Amino acid sequence: MELYVLGALLFFLIGVVLSLLGSGGAILTIPVLVYVFDVNPYWATSYSMFIMGLSNWTATIDNIRKKYILYKIGLYFAIPGLLVTFLVRRFVLPDIPDMVFKNELMHVSKGSALMLVFSFLIFVTAIRTLKSKHVHENVPMAFSPVKSMFQGAAIGLITGFVGAGGGFLIVPILVLSSKIPIRQAIATSLFVISITTSLGFLGDLNPSVYMDWPFLIYCATFCVAGVLVANSIKDKFTSKTLKLIFGYFILSLSILIFIIEINKLGLKLVAFL
Repeated sequence: MELYVLGALLFFLIGVVLSLLGSGGAILTIPVLVYVFDVNPYWATSYSMFIMGLSNWTATIDNIRKKYILYKIGLYFAIPGLLVTFLVRRFVLPDIPDMVFKNELMHVSKGSALMLVFSFLIFVTAIRTLKSKHVHENVPMAFSPVKSMFQGAAIGLITGFVGAGGGFLIVPILVLSSKIPIRQAIATSLFVISITTSLGFLGDLNPSVYMDWPFLIYCATFCVAGVLVANSIKDKFTSKTLKLIFGYFILSLSILIFIIEINKLGLKLVAFL
């Protein structure tokens, strides 16, 4: 019972972070599923797609009402991104062997490999987030449709393999590359992730993934509740403050995941010595 109370609190906080920052949902959801609820890392990427899909659509509905979303720009990201995500989840990831690497010293499973790649992506994103400068509202946008399509496809590739919605990459790209104001970038990111995670989850409806529907509904309910609460207060926070908090938080998270996964490999190494 205590575990599920903790899970409810964590998923509620994830929903708050997701709504406020337009990213970070999957970055937080996957570690909670893997390390708190002991979900198989491969299944956790699928579960994250479902939870993030519902949560992102909840936040997106509020942003539609406030007219924050740049639909044209978002679709240039979303369409190639969702196609790549679907193809990876449906045809590539299921064919990756459960044991990616094996010798007399260590065994690297598919789950461990995914989490190590995930920690690296989070680390790079944290550094970029902390080093980036704030873009002011009066800076002209520098949107390029072709560049955005390639960026969307690259984000879809990452989303497909690690189950992360890509908001932690979309927001910096929109702000730094396209010079889009931060609040519009967050809203557009949530719109894009809503589409990509929804189709990505549909790509996971195959026999290789066990769907624990009561558990998924439980997690998604508290995450959506967090989104709803954050929707009512997010305009009171400055973008700069939230960016710094988020950057340092995911930096710490990336280091923690890396240490945990390397320790697993280290235990196998000791066992063979």
